[in-house]
Amino acid sequence: MERRTKKERREEARRERERILKRQARRKQLRTLWLIGAAVVIAAVVVILVVVKPGSSPSADKKKASGPLPGLQTGPPPWPPELTHLRQRLSIIGLPAQPSMAANLHHHDLLQIFVHGKPVTVPQSVGINPTAGFLTSLHTHDASGIIHVESPTFRDFNLGEFFDVWGVRLTSTCMGGLCNAGADQLHAFVNGKPVTGDPRSIALTQHEDIVLTYGTEKELPKPIPSHYSPSISTTCAPDC
Repeated sequence: MERRTKKERREEARRERERILKRQARRKQLRTLWLIGAAVVIAAVVVILVVVKPGSSPSADKKKASGPLPGLQTGPPPWPPELTHLRQRLSIIGLPAQPSMAANLHHHDLLQIFVHGKPVTVPQSVGINPTAGFLTSLHTHDASGIIHVESPTFRDFNLGEFFDVWGVRLTSTCMGGLCNAGADQLHAFVNGKPVTGDPRSIALTQHEDIVLTYGTEKELPKPIPSHYSPSISTTCAPDC
C-alpha cells in the first residue's frame, strides 16, 4: 500500500473541504432561488385576489358595466325621466339612492339638447323619485336643463352617468333612438367648442354649458350656446 506524505494528506484534506464548501454554496444558492420564486408566486396571487373580486372576473365586470341598463329609452324624444327602474340603474352604475343628499361636493352644469335645430326639454325630476322618496347625486329640479351635482364624497362625474340616471341611451353615435345616419350626426359642444370622441366622457365640473345636437350641419344652432347663466333657474339660487 502506497504511503502518502503528510503534505499530500494535507492537500487532499484541503481539496475535500473545498468540495464540501462548494456543495454547501450550491445548495444555499438553490434554496435562495426557490424562496425568491415562491415569493413571486405568492405576490402574484395576492394581487389577483385584491384586484379581482371573488366569484367574478374582469370580463364579467365589464359585461355588467357595459350591458343594457333596465328601463333605458331608445326611442325618439321627448324623453321623460325613467323612474320605474331608476333604483336598479343606480345600483348598477354605483350611485346612491337616499332620502337626502349630504352635499360635500355641490355644483351645477347646464345641458341643452337640439334635434334638427329644435330644442328638446331636459325634464324635471331626473334622478328624483318622489313617490319612493329617494334621489341620487345627479338630478334636475326643473326643466331648465340645469344638472345638480350633489355628492357625499368627492369624485368625478360625467355626462354618460347623467344619461344613465335619466334612463336615456347615450353612446358615441346614438342619443335615445337618434343614431348617426348619413348627414344626420350626433355632435357635442362644451362652452361653444366642439368635443371629439365619446360624449359620455364629458366631465361635469362647474358651470359648463354642454350642448348635444342631432341633425345636419345646417341645423346646428347659430351660434352654439356657450355661456352658463345662473339666472336660468331659481332652484339653486343664489349660487347657481
